[in-house]
Amino acid sequence: MTEADARAWIEQRFGQEATARVAHFADQVARESEYQNLIARSTLDSIWSRHILDSAQLIPLAGKVDAATRWLDIGSGAGFPGVVVALLTPAQVTLVEPRRRRVDFLSETLTNTPNATVLLAKVEAISVEPQQIISARAVAPVLELLRATRHLADISTRYILPRGRSAHAELESARRGWHGLFHVEPSITDAESGILIAEKVRIR
Repeated sequence: MTEADARAWIEQRFGQEATARVAHFADQVARESEYQNLIARSTLDSIWSRHILDSAQLIPLAGKVDAATRWLDIGSGAGFPGVVVALLTPAQVTLVEPRRRRVDFLSETLTNTPNATVLLAKVEAISVEPQQIISARAVAPVLELLRATRHLADISTRYILPRGRSAHAELESARRGWHGLFHVEPSITDAESGILIAEKVRIR
């Protein structure tokens, strides 16, 4: 998928104004990458397809997303997918990131985005009400994520977890340790990658 294709996919679904916000964010990531390693330099020229669209494709998997939706993004790093979700939807997005420099960047990026909150913490240490959506991109194995977020989820929580090429293996691992509804959605940015969806999760 080309950069133009990726941007067009987002514009068709979220509109020109939202796409412009994301384009500004992409520019911020590129500038900040001169000072800290937000994303691999080799992916800067493909930021729309490798990072922005890879994040935006999670939104349709969340079902209805409105201003009452509580969305928790773990290990937000450079802002994928948390910032993209906050810029494209009205959801109340909480980004959790344990590295101070990343948090400073995210906070500055989201200064004029009132539906987003950035927390400097590990997810195990935060205390917020149960979240309707929990996402995490390239952070930790699924079993670790489910254990770390037990206090932030309830039976209605939907996990949306890009897992790359390990998606099906992690699906089986999750089923062995947890009750729930688990399946893998294909990624539109990489035919060999998958996104693990988990609902009604409870420990065995």
